[in-house]
Amino acid sequence: MEKYNAELPPHDLMDNLNGESTSLATSHKFFSKHTLLNYFPKYKLKKSGVIYIDERPPVIQCFFMGIQHVLAMFGSTVIAPLMMGLDTNTALFFSGIGTIIFYVITGGRVPSYVGSSFGFIGVVISATGYNYSPTSGPNDRTDVAAGGILICGLVYGAIGLIVLLVGYDWIEVIMPPVVTGSVVMTIGIHLSTSAFQNATQTSFDGWMAFTTIMLISLISIYAPGMLKRIPILIGMVIAYLINFGVGWSGAGPAIDYTQVYEASWFAAPKFVKPKFEGQAISIIVPVCVVLLAENLGHLKAVGAMAEKPLDKYLGRAILGDAIATVVSAAGGGPGTTTYSENIGVMAVTQIFSTLIFLIAAVIAILLGFIQKFGAAIHTIPEGVFGGLSIILFGLITVSGARIWVENEVDFKDSRNMLVAGIPVVIGAAMQTTLQWGNFQLDGIGLPTYTAILLYQILRGWGNLKNILKRSKSMFKKKKELSV
Repeated sequence: MEKYNAELPPHDLMDNLNGESTSLATSHKFFSKHTLLNYFPKYKLKKSGVIYIDERPPVIQCFFMGIQHVLAMFGSTVIAPLMMGLDTNTALFFSGIGTIIFYVITGGRVPSYVGSSFGFIGVVISATGYNYSPTSGPNDRTDVAAGGILICGLVYGAIGLIVLLVGYDWIEVIMPPVVTGSVVMTIGIHLSTSAFQNATQTSFDGWMAFTTIMLISLISIYAPGMLKRIPILIGMVIAYLINFGVGWSGAGPAIDYTQVYEASWFAAPKFVKPKFEGQAISIIVPVCVVLLAENLGHLKAVGAMAEKPLDKYLGRAILGDAIATVVSAAGGGPGTTTYSENIGVMAVTQIFSTLIFLIAAVIAILLGFIQKFGAAIHTIPEGVFGGLSIILFGLITVSGARIWVENEVDFKDSRNMLVAGIPVVIGAAMQTTLQWGNFQLDGIGLPTYTAILLYQILRGWGNLKNILKRSKSMFKKKKELSV
């Protein structure tokens, strides 16, 4: 198989800060004409075979691949804000804007689509008290949610800057796989209670939830080709049509299309000014730990598929995702993350060109202005939505276990057993919040802090010495670069 050999241009900031080059310390060529002209890939045309990051397929194929990536991200990008009571058109708009921001920050070197993050669902629900149903309307405290998400994005961005300056080894010391896996699993388990309740409000909802679960499961395993890469979207559409048919025949409740009729065809997304409340911020900010784990995992996965390690771009990737989250929250949109769904599309098509993600981003921005489209999303029935929620939260839960397996966490070590088990049980059982003054923790925030602190405590003096040793090495490297 042909090897991808595109490298960053000379005087790249990451190369200098990682100690791979010293030209920046001795000259001011970082902003040279050569560097700026080569910041983005040149995109050589390639009509067949594996298409790597700095290559592109023909124009028509680029367009259809962009549509395919939109279909892949669509289910998650609109379902996540729907669960939080945020505007779906706004989420689509900012997913496109965020993807463009991510592209610019990473220099077009990391093929990823940035969409609504499921990591924010539980904390936003806890912070705002929102509970979705087709008749519940938008979240009255969207501004409070946006404020918390914005601060989370800033904290996440600060982590990105630190990684950009000193590397990411310190992350694996503070948040090793046993911790990140526990945090991710906790999110899925904590949200499962509300998902089950929504799926079983009536017997009809229960049957539709079961139908939705079976459809998505069967499609993800047995569907041909690209169809199995978008099982959530296809399964949801089929379940919706079944629900519509049953309602139309009079055998079940009919779907209410009043909002669709009343909505205009085209209008600007609904922007909301963020409002900052200490309690909401304290609940939402810990999600940056989840975003960090997602970003690192996705970067490694894409690098392996594209036959080009992308670890050195982690700082940029985090910063790009963080800025996308801040910009989205500033307009009342959800927090963002890179999408595994689109990684799956790349695995099937073997097309890794980052140019395609710019096309997908433009399509998403245009969809954000179609208001009837957003109104139609809100007609998804309770049963269908409940079944979809069970699937999604189940996948989140298992992805936590996957982190443990892929990183070969040693569960013969009783310390790992405690760090993995205690936070998960707290997250499963805790359906209220703990409050100290203005500081509030929910069933996701408390397990997150518990996992981090418990790991450091149980690792004891040896772990502290390891942290100090790594910190000393980081500062030494930084000092050498400044000379």
